[in-house]
Amino acid sequence: MSDIAGVAPAQPQSTRRPLVILALLMLALLAVGAIYARDWSRTRAAGGEHTFVADIDRWRRTQRETTIQANYDFSLNSDLQALPLQVGEWQGADIPQTNVEVLILLEPEQYVYRRYARPDGKYVWLSVIGSRQAKSFHSPQICYNADGWGTEMASEQIELADGSVYALRLLAQKEQWQHVVLYFFLYPNYTRDTEGGTVLFKVTAPLEDSLEETVELQKSFVREFFHSAGL
Repeated sequence: MSDIAGVAPAQPQSTRRPLVILALLMLALLAVGAIYARDWSRTRAAGGEHTFVADIDRWRRTQRETTIQANYDFSLNSDLQALPLQVGEWQGADIPQTNVEVLILLEPEQYVYRRYARPDGKYVWLSVIGSRQAKSFHSPQICYNADGWGTEMASEQIELADGSVYALRLLAQKEQWQHVVLYFFLYPNYTRDTEGGTVLFKVTAPLEDSLEETVELQKSFVREFFHSAGL
């Protein structure tokens, strides 16, 4: 039958639906491409030889995400064991990991565990875990709670020579022992691609003085490894 007054007949519903789905897919691809291009340009704009992206969460972006410039290479393409034992007035020593189950379960690609001490006797433990697997990371709170420790979580702003970075602060208590943990995650760029991997930077200290003094001790140690943050 010919069209009336030259008006084309409406397309059947079954014909329009694939076109709508295709259009939505194209819009989604354009959006993803725009986000990737934005994140890539933000990383390049940050510049610097040892520039990374820091955040307090491994599984999602937070408002604490920022670029950070390090004094040393924390990429998985480097040897994290090459991080210096002497940083400022801190002298480090590698500590053998006796908990083999941890290494078996986490399967980290690289793992650094050290004790750093100052001449005045103050000391901290540094843990650096690098991996391209999600299974290699979990909140330190899980380990403490599993071993019967009580824990409290908060965030801490660490002022650097230029700008600041945020870390999660964990206060753990069990009988006469008290630990304070500061940690954040490092990514090679804003895209957080799996191939680039993730590095956990964690500093643990015994609570010997006040909480504020212990946290400041840890922050002073962090400043030996990172000097600026923010775009």
